[in-house]
Amino acid sequence: MLELLLCSILTVFPDYLYRRFAQDKRIGREITLFSVWYELRWGITACVMLTVALITVIFYFHPSTTSATLYFRTVPIVPETIGRVASVHADFSAPVQKGEVLFRLDSSKQEAALEAARRKVAEVDAALVAAQADVLKADAQIQEAKSAYRQAAEELDVKRELQKRNPGIVPQRDIEKLEVAATGRQASVDAATAAHQSIMARVTALLPAEKASAEAALAQAQVDMDKTFIRAGVAGRVEQFLLRPGDVVNPMMRPAGILIPEGAGRRRLAAGFGQIEAQVMKVGMVAEATCISKPWTVIPMVITSVQDYIAAGQFRGGEQLLDAQQAMAPGSILVVMEPIYKGGLDGVTPGSRCIANAYTSNHDLIAAKETGFLMGLWLHAIDAVGIVHAMLLRIQALLLPVKTLVLSGH
Repeated sequence: MLELLLCSILTVFPDYLYRRFAQDKRIGREITLFSVWYELRWGITACVMLTVALITVIFYFHPSTTSATLYFRTVPIVPETIGRVASVHADFSAPVQKGEVLFRLDSSKQEAALEAARRKVAEVDAALVAAQADVLKADAQIQEAKSAYRQAAEELDVKRELQKRNPGIVPQRDIEKLEVAATGRQASVDAATAAHQSIMARVTALLPAEKASAEAALAQAQVDMDKTFIRAGVAGRVEQFLLRPGDVVNPMMRPAGILIPEGAGRRRLAAGFGQIEAQVMKVGMVAEATCISKPWTVIPMVITSVQDYIAAGQFRGGEQLLDAQQAMAPGSILVVMEPIYKGGLDGVTPGSRCIANAYTSNHDLIAAKETGFLMGLWLHAIDAVGIVHAMLLRIQALLLPVKTLVLSGH
């Protein structure tokens, strides 16, 4: 309607002035309700054509959408294991801090495993103390075996020396017995040394490995125990948290609740524009938005991202061929906007539906030396007609509460 009134001022109104003052025709006599078309046919025709052209230029170069929303992502509250709820520490709707315990699962099985792991570590420590005592015992046995061997070897040497000086003074049988005894004592020394090495290997390698394994099992048991305490992964707010003691939660099938991260849905606005504006939408374009949760307010925005793909065209490969006629309604160009001024989205409820306009700016092209006069004039006209869409957005912002509260039968 605004475009039609603007075009009428430039077409129908001058045509009427020409008929009234140049041709001296008056409304109610020569210009009647039945002769309006014939008398003002040129102005009406030009008005319709100019209105269509103006609307096309405005909606193409300065696109608008009512599909703008402050989307926000929620974090499901799920445990890593299946379990029965033992206690709940969060309310139905309440703010939470990162790391705060939301609820606890029954941990009797994990507590038993943790205690068994602790006992195993203590058992290895006790075995290590006993092995160190065995080391001292093995050292004493080595000394004892060496002393016995040294005694037998010295006695054998004395007998051999006597036999060498006075042959026949020492029976050969006694020398053989001493040789056998010395060999046995040497074997005892070797056996004691081997036992000492075995005990040392147990003290320095086997038992430390067993202790490390036991400590790893203890750490795993502690991790399993900690998993029974479900904590908030991020700071935010739990909503509709209806979990109660005795409920069974399953990480694959039944989340315990929803956690909304702090600041979610308060940083950017996602809007869907028509596919025909794909060549117009650019990063850096100035935009405006008005939201129903913050009426009578126009928020200055800037486009920070334009999605290169249309979600309606995606498909997942399967066992059936793709039929293009089965496609849903045409998709839109997803555009992400952020407020120009800090805190621009304060007071806008996350998830709120908004109306958004984007405005084309040709300032750089107009200022370029290679741009001619006619092209510059045309670009000036494109930028100028954006004010019409800005006025429409402000009218929508003004009437949106009335439309919602009065005209919608609220």
